[in-house]
Amino acid sequence: MDRNRINKVLIETKDVNLVVASKYLDSKGILELYEYGICNFGENRVDAFLEKYEQLKEYNITWHFIGHLQKNKAKNVINKIDYLHSLDSLDLAKIINDKCDKKLKCFVEVHLTSSETKNGVREENLDLFMEEIKKYQKADVIGFMTMADVNQNDDEKREVFHKLALLAKKYDLKELSMGMSLDYHIAMEEGATFVRLGHIICD
Repeated sequence: MDRNRINKVLIETKDVNLVVASKYLDSKGILELYEYGICNFGENRVDAFLEKYEQLKEYNITWHFIGHLQKNKAKNVINKIDYLHSLDSLDLAKIINDKCDKKLKCFVEVHLTSSETKNGVREENLDLFMEEIKKYQKADVIGFMTMADVNQNDDEKREVFHKLALLAKKYDLKELSMGMSLDYHIAMEEGATFVRLGHIICD
């Protein structure tokens, strides 16, 4: 890991919540960053998360699940994480409501690009989704999450992030999880409160 680069990122993200995408790290690597005062780590695969969670239980880590959470695996994860960044269906909200021991802080994943491979609630379905989600009180919606497409230019990415910020304002949500290693500066300029950084800090 590059100490100077880590310190640079920590300074740049001091006003937002830095979540390190720990798919690039084993437990030893997570502890290296923990020594820098980083305590928010995000996993995107259930098996990898469960392994690291067990190995690092004695540490004061705030765990985020940032990948697509399959419904058949959700019950194994939701009582071990502090934040879910990828709530994308009412079926998943029902599982959280039925199986969670307490309220789980959730970001609704919003699909704002033309990509057919990304998950998330499409903008045209958001009104109905946000109304229906109120039935599931343990799914505590604190904000929205989105991802820009890798092949978008900076202006197109900014448009995606700006649109998410407007939607959060419309629904009176305070938190925005957006921005990764290649575009977090743009996301922060558009109001991100959580950024999810991987290789820029882990390599």
